[in-house]
Amino acid sequence: VQLQASGGGLVQAGGSLRLSCAASGGTFGSYLMGWFRQAPGMERDFVSGISWSGGTRYYSDSVKGRFTISRDNAKNTVYLQMNSLKPEDAAVYYCAARKSGVVSTIIGYDYWGQGTQVTVSS
Repeated sequence: VQLQASGGGLVQAGGSLRLSCAASGGTFGSYLMGWFRQAPGMERDFVSGISWSGGTRYYSDSVKGRFTISRDNAKNTVYLQMNSLKPEDAAVYYCAARKSGVVSTIIGYDYWGQGTQVTVSS
């Protein structure tokens, strides 16, 4: 499975961005999907995850209420709508896919996208 993340950019604090992650080469609907982010000098952290059908969604406490994850299995794409962005949201955002397990755990993801940079100015 190949994952291609896009949609990052520069936004002012309080603004919004929508990230997309397009998958190819596999059966997209058979994968749990997650979004992680990594700021310079920091570990890669869980942001959000979604179940195979999209019926269950998971968020880190830091983004709950501001970010929304969704997926379109017909388009082989997972999205991350990010609203009310804060400077501390700035990072490289990665999408990832796994067959099963705990979406918030970085260990166990089989495939990773290349990352897309999100910069938030104050």
